[in-house]
Amino acid sequence: MSLNSFGHLFRVTTWGESHGPALGATVDGCPPGIAVDEAMLQHWLDRRKPGQNKYTTQRREPDAVRILSGVFEGKTTGTPVQLMIENTDQRSKDYGDIAEKFRPGHADITYWQKYGIRDYRGGGRSSARETAARVAAGGLARAALAALVPGLSISGYMVAMGPHGIDRSRADAAEIERNPFWCPDAQAAADWAEYLDGLRKSGDSVGAVIEVTVRGAPAGLGAPVYGKLDTDLAAAMMSINAVKGVEIGDGMAAAALTGSENADEITMGPDGPVYNSNHAGGILGGISTGQDIVVRFAVKPTSSILTPRRTITRSGEDTTIVTKGRHDPCVGIRAVPVGEAMAACVLLDHVLLHRGQIGAAGGSIGPAR
Repeated sequence: MSLNSFGHLFRVTTWGESHGPALGATVDGCPPGIAVDEAMLQHWLDRRKPGQNKYTTQRREPDAVRILSGVFEGKTTGTPVQLMIENTDQRSKDYGDIAEKFRPGHADITYWQKYGIRDYRGGGRSSARETAARVAAGGLARAALAALVPGLSISGYMVAMGPHGIDRSRADAAEIERNPFWCPDAQAAADWAEYLDGLRKSGDSVGAVIEVTVRGAPAGLGAPVYGKLDTDLAAAMMSINAVKGVEIGDGMAAAALTGSENADEITMGPDGPVYNSNHAGGILGGISTGQDIVVRFAVKPTSSILTPRRTITRSGEDTTIVTKGRHDPCVGIRAVPVGEAMAACVLLDHVLLHRGQIGAAGGSIGPAR
């Protein structure tokens, strides 16, 4: 199985399986001299860690990250950074009943059809457990961004659970860290708690929509035609387990607008161009405008559920399946820190690409100073 890497100059390769001894990431291209240690990375992993409340899988993993290479005396050396997270709470016996069956909605059947072999213990590489390695790599990217682009921030939050969306008029960024759903709308979070509790007890699951906003990114990141910033952001989010749709800015809703409604008008401010709206999500022609970059992705319901579903066996016989074990009733909850991590990796990659190709060049707007 190849294609386990993403990025151009900041390149991340993840490895390991859900029920193997460990998983992790090899990060190549991180600039030297970036202050980083295991505690800094652990902060981000703790936000994704399973078993923190009744609305996520009850698998108990400390997700303790170790830095094995590429850091000396608290700073990156410029050589590959090897990150490792041990698995300590595998319960592979939970999957014995599905060794010969394919779970509907899961990658079991396609992995088998492609490779002729699959790791049925939690799904192996197709498990969302793999995303822990991405979050560790994203922590490293955040440290580099803090040094190279001071003031840049990345914030993820859930804007819909199943058919229930937030009321943006009630949105408060301070609420995001106060509830288990990373939701900026306190009332919506309370409603979701009751809704998800009912689904969890009935053995079912539900999907979600996550939004990630990048503030403070400079104008000029990304390149035409095949190096677009939104292309790489969309690919990064789409690569997250269970993601089935990605949009930038207004996304699909832009198709319902007229040109006069959609075009973000520009005026001249004291410090440069000012956009009167942000339908474009901070990216035009694949290049950042300096506005907030807004990317949104849809996460499907968890496929491993206790509700009986019809399926087939490896030998082609019709049967039914109930997936036991510990699973997220809404995997979108823990996808929030994963989306943030992927955004961080892509943004750092494009900062490095821009610096390497353009340096201090670029067109100025307004009177010369």
